[in-house]
Amino acid sequence: MLRDIPMGPALRRFRRLNGIKQGDFAERLAVSQGTVSRWESGTHEPDAPHREKISDFIAAHAANDADAALKRLVETSSQAVHLICDATHCLLAASAPRTAEWKGGAQSYLGTSLWRFASHEIVVAEEALAGAGWFERPFQSVRFRTGSNDSTDMPVAPGEICWESIPLSGGRTGRLATTVDNHA
Repeated sequence: MLRDIPMGPALRRFRRLNGIKQGDFAERLAVSQGTVSRWESGTHEPDAPHREKISDFIAAHAANDADAALKRLVETSSQAVHLICDATHCLLAASAPRTAEWKGGAQSYLGTSLWRFASHEIVVAEEALAGAGWFERPFQSVRFRTGSNDSTDMPVAPGEICWESIPLSGGRTGRLATTVDNHA
């Protein structure tokens, strides 16, 4: 599930969003606190079994019944909006206007990371989140302009995007991504 995103930042996000110390998380995975620190700093990557365990801890899931009302609101929105897991970038729900140009529609991407479709501007905005306090305070919002990602499977149109963090069940956090306008 998390092969295509940097594992360290995803793990760090989850810990910060849920107030879990590195040592506590290390105990859950039966590794040292130093190992978790090296994963988060990017000096080492976890092996496949640890990646799977980390994914189980940090990922929000599209089929979660506790978030059904939020999912339904996103799916029936008249705006171009989608909801992802803030830690993993996995798609949880999307509106019809958002998926109108996606090959295969939302069902093809539910539960999978959208990171591989990020435009350069989305990557830059993501990298700036930690410095802006995104993971330290709840209910954050940020707007930025993006260019195209040149994907035919899941195109990103040039325009202004608004990201908003939103609490999900089980202590996870989602991110609403709304197209404010699509004019370059």
